[in-house]
Amino acid sequence: MFRISFSSPLLGGYDEPEILRYAITSNWPKGADVGHAKSKGRSRISNGKALLHGVDGRSVWARRFRDLIDLHIQDGGSDVSEAKRSIIRRASALEVELERLEAKFALAGEADAADLDLYQRASNTMRRHLESVGLERAARDVTPSLGEYLDQKGAA
Repeated sequence: MFRISFSSPLLGGYDEPEILRYAITSNWPKGADVGHAKSKGRSRISNGKALLHGVDGRSVWARRFRDLIDLHIQDGGSDVSEAKRSIIRRASALEVELERLEAKFALAGEADAADLDLYQRASNTMRRHLESVGLERAARDVTPSLGEYLDQKGAA
């Protein structure tokens, strides 16, 4: 119930509050439900059912893109925020395009100046994206154990 007061020179100074007897209802979530949208109300991309809007997802590019996203998210650990996922998507798209440029260079046997400039800028941007989400290449320990070392020396 709402109480509204009107005052207008057309009404001769009428300033009597009028009580309106109706309730305003809303379909917005209340209390703890805020921020928890139903999955059927989310987009196919948000639900994970589509990679990109209007894209089949079975092309070589799309499969590689999806694989890189999954690999980078695995590198990020179990708690990857939505913001980091977004940056990972951008870095993965750049990585797929860099791989395409590398294949073009290999097939042509050379790289022209424009493609080389594009390659350099895209690789630097990809690196900065990956650094911003904390993904960096960790050196793997390849030092053999003492037993493996002695076995290698004994076989030689």
